[in-house]
Amino acid sequence: MSAVTEYIKESYIEMTEKVTWPTWRELQSSAILVLVAALIIALLVFGMDQIIGYVLRTFYSSLA
Repeated sequence: MSAVTEYIKESYIEMTEKVTWPTWRELQSSAILVLVAALIIALLVFGMDQIIGYVLRTFYSSLA
């Protein structure tokens, strides 16, 4: 049980004294960057899906 207590104490010290937390401004900037990147990737995936769908519809309609 003392090992668990020691682990918790060391974890607390690590999180309060050794970790460098971002400022609120840095956090907002990173969040906006992630949001923009996610939107760009979503649009790329949507575009690829539409193109592949069009190619497959054209291919299958040419077989009939």
